[in-house]
Amino acid sequence: MTTAQFDCQHCMASLLGKYVLKDDNPYCVTCYDRIFSNYCEECKEPIKSDSKDLCYKGHHWHEGCFNRAKCNQSLAEKPFAAKDECQLCSEYYSNECSSKCFHCKKTIMPGSRKMEFKGNYWHETCFVCKHCQQPIGTKPLISIESGNYCVPCFEMEFAHYCSFCKKVITSGGIMFCGQPWHKECFLCRGCRKELCEEEFMSRDDYPFCLDCYNHLYAKKCATCTKPITGFRDAKFICFQDRQWHSECFNCEKCSVSLVGKGFLTHNKEIFCHKCGSGKRFT
Repeated sequence: MTTAQFDCQHCMASLLGKYVLKDDNPYCVTCYDRIFSNYCEECKEPIKSDSKDLCYKGHHWHEGCFNRAKCNQSLAEKPFAAKDECQLCSEYYSNECSSKCFHCKKTIMPGSRKMEFKGNYWHETCFVCKHCQQPIGTKPLISIESGNYCVPCFEMEFAHYCSFCKKVITSGGIMFCGQPWHKECFLCRGCRKELCEEEFMSRDDYPFCLDCYNHLYAKKCATCTKPITGFRDAKFICFQDRQWHSECFNCEKCSVSLVGKGFLTHNKEIFCHKCGSGKRFT
């Protein structure tokens, strides 16, 4: 080697003693420290070539300055976590900053898998079905006041089964004669029209739309021959084997209403006392 090869790249001083290489170029210690040293985030002094330089996210510390923000213990060669630009040892971070499991109330350690549901956190092994105690993980679940359930357990424990199709009613549904029905299964017994948003009548524990019920079962008014349904508390009059709408129960001659009044009959006709007097009744 020639003497030139051992001159400081910056000040050209001879490097027969101690020197530092940077990008394959030699520098005396004084020049290297002045030009290339990083400054410590804690003490603001240069980290010289004879000191250990600890680097985290582009920041540098002396080994003795890289301490936990809360207890001032050294973090050199120890696991740590960062929060709000502060370095915290794992113990402090776990106790003070980590989430607590909603079930067991213990710390969810940094790096371990946690489950989040409705703003709360669980250990993966604590987030289990209330009934079968198996981990739910990311599978579908149903949550009620008593706890969280996997879908099979919820259906087995709580779900209603449609009286018509015998399948589980997962939401909505209606009750008829003490039995649950899917809305789409609650159909008119006659024409099979959906009744969940319709007015209907019941016969022998079966639902019927108004049209089918009137056609199949309703009595006919002796005057207008239209069905008498009794729907919505409609009033009607019965006499012997005949029925009338209350608004149709009138004198055959003068048309006065006979509701709540005495009347006379002749053949199949009805009369008020005035119009019926003088007639021969059997």
